[in-house]
Amino acid sequence: MASGFSKGPTLGLLPDVPSLMETLSYSYCYVGIMTGPNHPLKTYNSWRNPPFPVSFSSLLPSSSSFPPSSLLSLSLFLSSRSYPHPACLTAALPPRPTGGAGFYMIPSSYFMRFYVAWIAAEAAALPAGPTRGRQSRAGGPTLQCPPPAGPEKAASLEYDYETIRNIDCYGTDFCVRVRDGMRYWNMTVQWWLAQYIYKSAPARSYVLRSAWTMLLSAYWHGLHPGYYLSFLTIPLCLAAEGRLESALRGRLSPGGQKAWDWVHWFLKMRAYDYMCMGFVLLSLADTLRYWASVYFCIHFLAVAGLGLGLALGGGSPSRRKAASQPTSLAPEKLREE
Repeated sequence: MASGFSKGPTLGLLPDVPSLMETLSYSYCYVGIMTGPNHPLKTYNSWRNPPFPVSFSSLLPSSSSFPPSSLLSLSLFLSSRSYPHPACLTAALPPRPTGGAGFYMIPSSYFMRFYVAWIAAEAAALPAGPTRGRQSRAGGPTLQCPPPAGPEKAASLEYDYETIRNIDCYGTDFCVRVRDGMRYWNMTVQWWLAQYIYKSAPARSYVLRSAWTMLLSAYWHGLHPGYYLSFLTIPLCLAAEGRLESALRGRLSPGGQKAWDWVHWFLKMRAYDYMCMGFVLLSLADTLRYWASVYFCIHFLAVAGLGLGLALGGGSPSRRKAASQPTSLAPEKLREE
């Protein structure tokens, strides 16, 4: 990120209505059309028409993506060999429910596929051009960058590349709550959904707004019933964890809260594995049959947790994150947003 920025009143506003050719060029730009990362028109214009000549090296940020993508690719290969998804299909599952079917969603290679794809997409986007100034994910520049005094100053500017960051694998896997995991997953699209779908939802409740957002997100993915089954399970998990945290976690000792967070994290990961099977199997019959083979465990746990939270007087989830609520089991990684 470059130093010496100043806020401007018109930051982020388009100077004029884009022409048809500009709209088509932006809409079909390969850097953002396939796996992402999603970027607004103002970022595209800044890349295509920089306000001043830039000198930057994209080799280092691009090369830093190779180790994690290589490790994830190896993990994807091994997990796919050990627990192939075709084995989850109807013909391969036993006729009666059995807990052994749960091993096909642990570990889930579905997440690894997206990790590899998104990290590779970010690495491919970096050589195309830097993201100038202090950035918000998908939102583009948040501070104006004045033209440098000369080529030396331009060469010394540093860029954070945050606006095209689409996945935080560490945050997704090690955050405690389902609610926090959503913020680390497909981050640029999550930003768009938050700005244009969540905030305009026809409800005031956080859970109902989330359900509305998940419903439209499922429709955007396609018409397969598995998408809707998985996406609409998320609001139930959000409601359950919010009520239980409000009712119980604050009453525990510091050691008890730490144990609570570990159990919460474990259940969150199992909920992710459980819901991803709707994306893998897609059809209504196959998804429900697989969930039946693991006794609809996440649905029952969520309903039981919601009922217990309500019985104990837990409040509903709010949009404000409590300062005392941890978002990760590991030490916090400092990074400017």
